[in-house]
Amino acid sequence: MTVAGTDKSQIAAIGCHGQTVRHRPELGFTVQLNNPSLLAELTDCNVVADFRSRDIAADGQGAPLVPAFHDGVFRSADETRVVCNIGGIANLTVLQPGKPVLGFDCGPGNCLMDGWINQHKGDAFDAAGRWAATGRVLPQLADKLQRESYFAAQPPKSTGRDLFHLDWLQQHLVGGEQPADVQATLLDLTAWSIVDHLGRYAPAAERVLVCGGGAQNPMLMAAIAERFSCGVIETTDAYGVPSQQVEALAFAWFAQCAMERRPIDFTSITGARHRTPSGAIYPA
Repeated sequence: MTVAGTDKSQIAAIGCHGQTVRHRPELGFTVQLNNPSLLAELTDCNVVADFRSRDIAADGQGAPLVPAFHDGVFRSADETRVVCNIGGIANLTVLQPGKPVLGFDCGPGNCLMDGWINQHKGDAFDAAGRWAATGRVLPQLADKLQRESYFAAQPPKSTGRDLFHLDWLQQHLVGGEQPADVQATLLDLTAWSIVDHLGRYAPAAERVLVCGGGAQNPMLMAAIAERFSCGVIETTDAYGVPSQQVEALAFAWFAQCAMERRPIDFTSITGARHRTPSGAIYPA
């Protein structure tokens, strides 16, 4: 492991999630691009992958999984906290003292904004939300996007690019919109969906800890703070966990649990019938 500078003798396993390309729990499957067998061969290390399938087999949503990790790292005995992970999709973890963890996908995070700027400017993402800042929110478009039935659905629930993609966006456009205005509206949609779910499932939240790529978008962070004024909004860095490393740490922990044959309780998160192992092991 020369690139990481870590001797392989110090590595119990590599937790490798892969890239989700299809997620259809209602049809009983989820697909991540990955080749754990090749990774095990190349590294001569144990590899743990396919973290979601067993949960779906137990009638769970298979996502989000990270709330189980958030519960162990960010829970407080004194205050209600919410962890908001803004990746391609945004998910919330509600941590109330004395109550089971609640977690679910609340809607698009960066996926629509990333796709739209890539289509119009060739950029992979809207760095710091600067392009969105040049546009204005289109109220009629925002209203149409917010009517998507997923937003009103009750947890447990999960979503992905099977729903929130540019074709979905295109069917709500009338034509002639300025691209920067659409980008601003998509940023507004992400902020709205996060705060709307906060209001419904964590109205007493005293602190919202943000992680994922969205934590580095000051325009998005400001839009969330403007809508949610009753609690502190900050990144997980304030609690010793870099906001861009939370998910990597989570899947390292899932890999550890798999190697130790410890099932994880996702029942209050995904709706699985019982605790399940998370991950398939590919031996070195």
